[in-house]
Amino acid sequence: ILAQATRTTHSSWPAHPAPPRRSSEPPPSLLPLATMDAKEAQKQIGQMRSFIESEARDKAREIEKKGEEEFSIEVHRLITEQKDKIISTYEKKVKQIDTQYAIAKSLAINKQRLEKIKARQEVMHKIETDVKPSLEKQSQDQTFVTKLIVQGLLMLLEDKVTVTCRQKDVELVKKCLASAEKEYAKQIKEQAGATKSVSLTIDTSYLPATCMGGVVLSCFNDKIKIDNTVDARLGLVMEQAKPAIRGLLFPQ
Repeated sequence: ILAQATRTTHSSWPAHPAPPRRSSEPPPSLLPLATMDAKEAQKQIGQMRSFIESEARDKAREIEKKGEEEFSIEVHRLITEQKDKIISTYEKKVKQIDTQYAIAKSLAINKQRLEKIKARQEVMHKIETDVKPSLEKQSQDQTFVTKLIVQGLLMLLEDKVTVTCRQKDVELVKKCLASAEKEYAKQIKEQAGATKSVSLTIDTSYLPATCMGGVVLSCFNDKIKIDNTVDARLGLVMEQAKPAIRGLLFPQ
């Protein structure tokens, strides 16, 4: 612009320069050029401003878009994090409930099992109690007592055996000694083909009065004993027959 103004100014000057004016106003020939230059400058400034505003809007949109993307990513992260946390909490609660249920179920099953065992024991005890009177009555039978003595003798196989009984059964047992000795010799002869005898004596000490009857055989100064009391026989039978009794009374 300055070069153009210079060229225009130089071409319009006369060959001999006029004397300088003393007024402060610009020369008339420069006014249109200055006006044109101002308009051109304003136009360029407007263009620059438009460009800057456009760039600013583009940058603002870019920043806004980037902010929206970051916001979406952060929202997604937070939602995922909270969702995972909720799922983890839910799984823990479910696991805790399952554990509590398993414990409660196990306790209920154990309780039911214990109650069943208790009921079975009560029934077995009742059976044992119910048969005691008949067994005690049977213990007063001479043949029954003789068989108890012979059975004990066959287990000991000794020549001298002491028989212990209740004090009130002494007379009954005395009546059984001779027949028991004969039956023992007979059984040895039949089963082994040998001749063997035994000498039986009644012990001066007695079985408890609470015992249902029967005898205890011993030898070698009580070092070896065979308990053939009714109580011992009943306990043995109840233990051996318990599965069969349970099968009859408590079928699956």
